[in-house]
Amino acid sequence: MHWELHDDRPIYAQLVDEIRLRIVSGTYPLGERLPSVRELAAEAAVNPNTMQRALTELERIGLVHTQRTSGRTVTEDAPLVLATREALASAQARAFLERMEQLGFSRQEAGAYLEKAIKEEEL
Repeated sequence: MHWELHDDRPIYAQLVDEIRLRIVSGTYPLGERLPSVRELAAEAAVNPNTMQRALTELERIGLVHTQRTSGRTVTEDAPLVLATREALASAQARAFLERMEQLGFSRQEAGAYLEKAIKEEEL
């Protein structure tokens, strides 16, 4: 899987966002064992300590759990994952509307552009 990291934000925060996205999208299913810190770090081309920091943050928010003998697993808390997914979707929708407003479009016009893009994608 591709990891797209940029210099505009701390790397660990970008790793948190990417793993969270993989959890809510089902790439890492509920209850599934995650690759090791070293495997994830190698895949993302980051220092293992940076990946460890990201996974610690994901544990803090409850999306990942550590089990001494079997490593880290994705939570089995489906309502938490759904709430996280909905929060991410809401943030994306707000960002879209804000950007469209910066371009001078009303919310109705922004909605029309979104509907147009959906129709174009379906073709």
